[in-house]
Amino acid sequence: MNADEFIEAVRSDNETALSRLGSSKSLYADTGGNMDPEEVLAAAATAEHHAAETYEAWAASEHGEAAEAFAETAREERSHYDAVAGELDAHEPGETPAIQAFLRDLEGTVERLGGFVGRTLAAERSKTQVTGFFVGNADPQTADLFRSMDDDLEAQLRRAKARLDAECDDDAAWDRAREAAEGAVEAAYGEYTERLESMGVNPKPVC
Repeated sequence: MNADEFIEAVRSDNETALSRLGSSKSLYADTGGNMDPEEVLAAAATAEHHAAETYEAWAASEHGEAAEAFAETAREERSHYDAVAGELDAHEPGETPAIQAFLRDLEGTVERLGGFVGRTLAAERSKTQVTGFFVGNADPQTADLFRSMDDDLEAQLRRAKARLDAECDDDAAWDRAREAAEGAVEAAYGEYTERLESMGVNPKPVC
C-alpha cells in the first residue's frame, strides 16, 4: 500500500460518515441549532483553536520530519483560528471536540499520521459546508476565507502522504494508521450524531 491508496481507502470506507459531516445538519449540530453567522464563526473558531493545540503538542513530542510536519500544520491551524476569531467581536473557545480528544490520545507517529488524515478528511467536508453557508448568506469575503483554508487542508494531506510513505514500512503499520484515521472520523461522527439526537433531530438523512 502507499499513501494515495491509503487515503482513498479511508475516504471510501467512511463515505457515509464523511458525507453527513459535510451536510447542513453538521452545522446545525455544531451551533446547537443556532445557525446565524456569528454562531457558525464561533463554532469554526473553536474547531481551529483545538486543532492548533493538538498539533502543537504533537510537534513538541515528535522528532525530525514528523515534528516539522506537525509544527507547520499547527501554524496553519493557529492562523486559521486568528482569521476566524478576527471576524468576531470576541471569542472564547468552547469545549474540546470529540475528534481532538481522540487525536490527543494517540501516541505513536504512525497512529498520529493516520489520525491526521482522518481529521483532515473530516475538516474538508465541514469547511465546504461553512463556505456554502456564507455563499448563501451573500458574504463572499467570509466564504473566500474558508476557501483559503481548504487550500491549506490540501497541503496538509500532501504532508501526511509524504510522512505516511516514509513511516509505514509494513502492512501492520498501515493497519495502525488506518485504525487511527477511521477512529478520528468515527469520533467526529459520533459527536455529530449525539448532538442531533439530543435536539430531537434524526442524524441519518443527508440534507
